[in-house]
Amino acid sequence: MFERYRNDDRGQVGIGTLIVFIAMVLVAAIAAGVLVNTAGFLQATAEDAAQESMNKVTNRVEVLNAHGVVGTDGNIKDINLTVRLAAGSGSVDLNTTTVKYLSPTTAQTLTNQTTAGGDDGTPNTADADEFGIKQVAGNDDTFGVLESMDDRYELRLAPSDIESDTNGAGDDKGLSTGDQVTLEITSRNGGTTTVIFSVPQQLAGKDDGDPVKL
Repeated sequence: MFERYRNDDRGQVGIGTLIVFIAMVLVAAIAAGVLVNTAGFLQATAEDAAQESMNKVTNRVEVLNAHGVVGTDGNIKDINLTVRLAAGSGSVDLNTTTVKYLSPTTAQTLTNQTTAGGDDGTPNTADADEFGIKQVAGNDDTFGVLESMDDRYELRLAPSDIESDTNGAGDDKGLSTGDQVTLEITSRNGGTTTVIFSVPQQLAGKDDGDPVKL
């Protein structure tokens, strides 16, 4: 009724079955390796993207105050901004920072032209496509770099040159009463600070070189 097997019976596996088994193991190992490499690549990419996004949000400047300077024609010829690091920001190098200048008639991207502190402590003169910087407070050994919340720099822009150059005017144009200008200050890492100024009505009676709060 029941079959009886001897203790010395042995099963046999063909060479084909063995080859298939080895192939399955190799395929599984290769697939696992691909998955591990892909997961590592995706993790590294996600970390880089997260860091870049964080830099764009945090590594930027804050504008503390701003004033214009009246020119000989009664318009605003210069704009001076006092900046520091924004809260939570890492260091920002003004030497590699750009300023996008946008008025109703003009759009211009400005780069920093000041490479030293200046003998008299004043920033280099700004022009149609460059802005100047002046160190107000901070480490003299790292000119142009905002490293802590105690550092202060003044940025100088020249609307008289910017407006005249881009509009082809022969004289200094500058900004008139009621004009509005938007400035986008962007660090090397992509952190951007946007400020909007309107030229006030109090230009009447102002002399050349007089400051006007913006």
